[in-house]
Amino acid sequence: MTRTHEKVTDRPPGKRPDYTAELAARGIENVLQVIGGRWKLVILFQLFGGKTLRFSELERAIPGISQKMLIQQLRQLEKDEVVTRTVHPEVPPRVEYRLTDWGQSLCPALDSLLMWAEAASGEKREALLNLNGADSE
Repeated sequence: MTRTHEKVTDRPPGKRPDYTAELAARGIENVLQVIGGRWKLVILFQLFGGKTLRFSELERAIPGISQKMLIQQLRQLEKDEVVTRTVHPEVPPRVEYRLTDWGQSLCPALDSLLMWAEAASGEKREALLNLNGADSE
């Protein structure tokens, strides 16, 4: 079938693809690239719950992140449609960030990962959850 637009597919809307092990693994790897990196998850957790934060508020809320890195991470999250950026026409311009609905829907998945880690036993649980507070990097 010839497609006239890249969003046109052969499957009905709402039907999940038939995943092979390879396709499922590749899909998860792609998802992890969207949220991977040292700061992206920290940014997401600052914005969960419908919060809208100015750039300076995010910068203060995330100790140790440089302005350059925060800008890069926010731009990547915006490009991936996880975060939305609003520039208010003021002098100086006020820039605010919030999660898109799709970005907000990531919260239960991340919560499930935390519960999965909490189910581990002993040292593995402590290592996964960093319960001793040591920096892993």
